[in-house]
Amino acid sequence: MKRKILVAISVLAMTGVLTACGGDAGSTAGGNAGTAESGTASADTAASGGASSTGDASLESTGGSGEKSEPSGPKSMVIGDTTFNAENWEETIDPHRTYNGWPCIRYGVGETLVHYTDSMELEPWLASSWENDGDLTWTITLKDGIKFSSGRDMDAEAVKQCFEHLIENHDRAPGDTKIDKLEADGQVLTITTSEPNPALMNYLGDPYACIIDVDASDFETGVAVGTGPYKAVDMVTDDHLKLEPNEFYWDGTPKLSELTIRTISDGDTLSAALLAGDIDAAYGMAYEAYPNFENDNYQFSSMQTSRAFFCSMNMTSPVIQDPAVRKAIAMGINKQGFVDTLLGGHGVVGHGAFPDGFSTFGGDKIKAKEYDVDGAKAVLEEAGWTDSDGDGIRDKDGTRLVVRWLTYPSRQELPLLAESAQATLKDIGIDVDINCTANRREFLADMASWDIYASALVTAPSGDPQYFFTTSCVPEMSYNFGAYNNKEVTDMIEELSKEFDTSKRAQYAIDLQQKILDDDAYVFCSFLQMNMISKSNVTGWNAHACDYYEVTAELDIE
Repeated sequence: MKRKILVAISVLAMTGVLTACGGDAGSTAGGNAGTAESGTASADTAASGGASSTGDASLESTGGSGEKSEPSGPKSMVIGDTTFNAENWEETIDPHRTYNGWPCIRYGVGETLVHYTDSMELEPWLASSWENDGDLTWTITLKDGIKFSSGRDMDAEAVKQCFEHLIENHDRAPGDTKIDKLEADGQVLTITTSEPNPALMNYLGDPYACIIDVDASDFETGVAVGTGPYKAVDMVTDDHLKLEPNEFYWDGTPKLSELTIRTISDGDTLSAALLAGDIDAAYGMAYEAYPNFENDNYQFSSMQTSRAFFCSMNMTSPVIQDPAVRKAIAMGINKQGFVDTLLGGHGVVGHGAFPDGFSTFGGDKIKAKEYDVDGAKAVLEEAGWTDSDGDGIRDKDGTRLVVRWLTYPSRQELPLLAESAQATLKDIGIDVDINCTANRREFLADMASWDIYASALVTAPSGDPQYFFTTSCVPEMSYNFGAYNNKEVTDMIEELSKEFDTSKRAQYAIDLQQKILDDDAYVFCSFLQMNMISKSNVTGWNAHACDYYEVTAELDIE
């Protein structure tokens, strides 16, 4: 039977620039650098097992017998999510399209070869085992009896095809995985890397490594076909994703007959929707709304994560190039006050790139600068930054000490961090000019337009320290927004990437954190304590340390 799917992708135009972060900043969605695109996308794909797009908003899948299996007892559920939007580079469920590819794994469409435990250790998932020869060759044995939602068997040839497509199309995967050659033999996949890569299996647990059926997936519209408990039947970017059970699912029976992910970027709207019963669960709820749900009608699932809220210094900016200014900023941000007051205690103070106590390389292993108003003032005074006109803002050689702070509203913590930093840095004589905008990509591309970029990043998405340093501290890498360049750091990162000994990898991670903090190139302010809120009749809606596994086969509503 032919399978039909309609995917409408609309990107809302973002006009104007927010100069401060007000309570309604999060209501904007989109963020395609001021452009507006809307319409219907469809594509025909020749697939083994049959796949085509013909302009119909429904999709039917049949098993080998030709009879469609139905879940027992129709149940529907709606989840409100602030992050499933173009602004966050999460406009589709194609894991090969965007830098992160999170929606595919978050919403139960795709799965990876390995799974992360709550302590971020690797365990088998689609793979049953793996081994390395101590050098370039990895042998991965896949579990038997797993099918894609298209009905195709997940064998080594299908996984090989998936990884080949990933390497050809993804920005980050080739550099992360260093895959040189793939060989398939039944359920055994052999990977040869171009150089030793101790973190390969960690990277193959990243959302971009979701195993998808390349033949059945529609890459033009961004709809992937995976092995997860659910399959997509309708998607409109910045609005919704509609899911139905994967009748071929290998690890239990999905309990919902229909699941909808609704994009609700504004925190007030999200709160109102849950209170009104328009949605059954929420991800990204504003902290000030929490008291509305602290009763028997709702429940919280909480977990500390390695999602850091941190500042990247623009090392090309004349004012930031002054080491005294960077040092004073690091000393002038009241992290504890930010967490306690503006986050209501729903967070963890940051010291290094990883949370305190994280594995063997957490922030408690390094020494960060403490909040010290008098000390920061002394640093600036010694560097010649004084308040010559008595207006409260320091100046030097006729230049006022103004720092342009770039951030964005879709992560509710970031506008609050900007507000906190603006207040505490003013105490030491620094004027903070906030630009909180969904169009941050436009400003990031213009290095002359900002001095500090405050963002949110999961620094250890694979439980291994390598990811943060390779993406954010190496010159010209994707997340090195501030153009940080320290040859000693770059050389250490290269050594880390080739070290198989876990204890030595941990020590590299500790030393690297200390180096970048000594340069005052980054300020790690806090880490997310993720809270997912649902009605009391929802089960299986659980927070996880890696922030990936939202929708599972166990998700249910009574």
